[in-house]
Amino acid sequence: MGRLDGRVVLVTGAARGQGEQEARLFGAEGAEVVVADVLDDQGRALAEELGALYVHLDVGEEADWRSAVAAVKQEYGRMDGLVNNAGILRFNSLVDTPLDEFMQVVRVNQVGCFLGIKTVAPEMEDGGTIVNTASYTAVTGMAAVGTYAATKHAILGLTRVAALELAPRNIRVNAMCPGAIDTAMSNPAQLDPNADLEGMSRALDELYRKLVPLGRIGRPEEVARLALFLTSDDSSYITGQPFVVDGGWLAGVSVI
Repeated sequence: MGRLDGRVVLVTGAARGQGEQEARLFGAEGAEVVVADVLDDQGRALAEELGALYVHLDVGEEADWRSAVAAVKQEYGRMDGLVNNAGILRFNSLVDTPLDEFMQVVRVNQVGCFLGIKTVAPEMEDGGTIVNTASYTAVTGMAAVGTYAATKHAILGLTRVAALELAPRNIRVNAMCPGAIDTAMSNPAQLDPNADLEGMSRALDELYRKLVPLGRIGRPEEVARLALFLTSDDSSYITGQPFVVDGGWLAGVSVI
């Protein structure tokens, strides 16, 4: 018996990184996984490997959300879970951030999460789950990623309000707040087929050794396990909460 047997769960941004690992783990735990992304070739390949459904989904487009939900309902007749994983990151100081860049990040991270809740929740089975991907920067500040941090703070607000409004249907809504995770977002070398990925990961571990109490960068599989917990009945009495998965980074700075 898997922890998600009989559940239909859509994961956005699932073609690679955290979303891919969430889709893999959910499938292994018995879920019917819906792989959603704008990276069609990668997304279809993963869905084919997992025996899952692939849907093209630009999370900032309400029409795409409606089409995705319709495809899921046609294929499976129900929807039980949503993981709002898709997100983008841009580096810039606030005063140097063009409005277009700010709105681009808002559209994917914040509007994408809002549209996911707005579109999926009315079609979701009672007792469903929504997991929103916020960030370590949703609970603290970080220079040079102000736009990203602003959208991730907003996701916590959306999570709490949705948890309150959907509680009468026993739909639970929680947020994950990952710290530095070894994905293409923090390790662009993963997008280079000729890169030494093991070497880059070791270099990132060394970089974060002084910043993170556990002494390394996080792995996407570790975030996926938190997403599984929040999607399964193991978290049946938890809603409206942020969960930090950061190797202790938020705990503070050690002086010894």
